[in-house]
Amino acid sequence: MAESGQHISCQEVVELVTDYLEAALPPDDAALLEQHLNFCEGCVWYVDQTRTTIETVRHIDTPDLTAETRERLLTMFRDWKRS
Repeated sequence: MAESGQHISCQEVVELVTDYLEAALPPDDAALLEQHLNFCEGCVWYVDQTRTTIETVRHIDTPDLTAETRERLLTMFRDWKRS
């Protein structure tokens, strides 16, 4: 992503939010994203809303969803967000 000393854009925050919330970003990228959040109220709101959505969806009961199907759906979502 961005090199040391650079900043990230709001668009990059949107693209990285899932990995950020899953603690899957490299430390330097996470630090840049957090630096951006210090100055961008809109992105703070977006990250908070995404976090709330993830927490809410985790509590939905999916008895008919197999573990394999769940993993396939999560992988498809992650790949879609990255493309």
